[in-house]
Amino acid sequence: MTTESRSPAVSLDRRRAGVLLHITSLPGPGPCGSLGAQARAFIDLLAECGMSVWQMLPVGPTQADRSPYQNSSTHAGDPLLIDLEPLVAAGWLAEPPDDEGIAAKREALARAWRGFQAAATDAERQALAAFAQENGYWLPDYALFRALGEERQAGWWQWPVTLRDRKPQALNRAHTRLAPQIQVIIFEQFLFFSQWQELRAYAASRGIKLFGDMPIFVAQDSAEVWAHPQDFDLNPDGSPRVVAGVPPDYFSATGQRWGNPLYRWERMEAEGFRFWLDRVRTQLRLFDMIRIDHFRGFEAYWEIPATEENAIQGRWVKALGDELFERLHQRFGKLPFIAEDLGFITPEVENLRRKYRYPGMKILQFAFSGGADNPYLPFRHDRDCVVYTGTHDNDTSLGWYQALDPGDRALVDEFLGYPTEPMPWPLIRAALASRAYLAILPMQDLLALDGDHRMNVPGTAEGNWNWRFAWDQIPADLGARMRRMVGIYGR
Repeated sequence: MTTESRSPAVSLDRRRAGVLLHITSLPGPGPCGSLGAQARAFIDLLAECGMSVWQMLPVGPTQADRSPYQNSSTHAGDPLLIDLEPLVAAGWLAEPPDDEGIAAKREALARAWRGFQAAATDAERQALAAFAQENGYWLPDYALFRALGEERQAGWWQWPVTLRDRKPQALNRAHTRLAPQIQVIIFEQFLFFSQWQELRAYAASRGIKLFGDMPIFVAQDSAEVWAHPQDFDLNPDGSPRVVAGVPPDYFSATGQRWGNPLYRWERMEAEGFRFWLDRVRTQLRLFDMIRIDHFRGFEAYWEIPATEENAIQGRWVKALGDELFERLHQRFGKLPFIAEDLGFITPEVENLRRKYRYPGMKILQFAFSGGADNPYLPFRHDRDCVVYTGTHDNDTSLGWYQALDPGDRALVDEFLGYPTEPMPWPLIRAALASRAYLAILPMQDLLALDGDHRMNVPGTAEGNWNWRFAWDQIPADLGARMRRMVGIYGR
């Protein structure tokens, strides 16, 4: 059956348009954007623009570099995304902190827990207890892991051996010693998931789908690796034997050494892929659509010896993605997955994606090289794909265009019909006009921002993930302009 004759994938029910913006990039008080009024206002903006999808990056707890792709849990939400205003309204917090730093927000959440203990109603206490019970498949491990991490200020593999290896007596003593901190951590997750469900309901009321992002790998310093080390390729001391990354490519001449531990796929299969069943269960509670980051790693992954400083000296190793996806579909039925199928894609990777009907991604910034057979060119797109002007890993489209040499810029202009509109609007039009059922535009492109507003530069460790927009950057006519364009292109 050809792509044209078959029905769209479950995640692409009709032609739609949406915006890529991580929650941390929302304006407002605090160290980053949150799940409160600013998020609802952004949903209102999407509806005003005629758009129906909000795509964001992973929302788990981040580490020191603030990368959304290095979470300390595959289930927990980032407490920094919690909106403090409802806690003030409930009488659990006297007022939000004047200090907008991370430490001040964490202290405010601890004060809110004390306020909850003093003033919560019976119904609110019962809701917290029900939440803890419902999430018993991950919450106890995460809460203890985080409490120990804050106490020890070191990676779990550097903890005393009895804690590192999860000896029952040591864990029991830690539970008793750290009970107050554990209670705060569970309360934070209760707040996050409660606010998330309110936001998701509001988005649905405005016709907006939430589009999430699930990294293929997990951070070494995470609750899952500590709690289930048998699922990962580790040395006896808990350090990784090999780590994840990608070989040299468009982004880096030395590849990317991500440092995540790799899975023991045979062990996971023997356990019925319990790890993945739990992980997808949580993600489906959060999102209407889910991007699978680094999809090609489910067919084969780049294995790098942990002793190597970069990703050059690695090798491709077969994964059990086919067996995994078969099990996921048995458990959940049709899944709203989008495959991030960028990079070195082999026929085997493409066959795996097509077997399970997962739409892939097309990036227009990659389209204007290599001739008319470039698969990223708009006329090469299938319906079952998602087209982007660029992603969080790319420069803004204006920054990209400005950085092109004159010959390449002339080629882009020629392909786009020598547009009179300034960049990035011609590229936005090309995305909206694509045959792809879903077009996603980074917020920076809607605001016509240059490369100073880039979200991430792959392969670099400093200066990423900090960008936030301001409401006064939004042109007064943006809603009407986008609604007109979305209508013209049938989205």
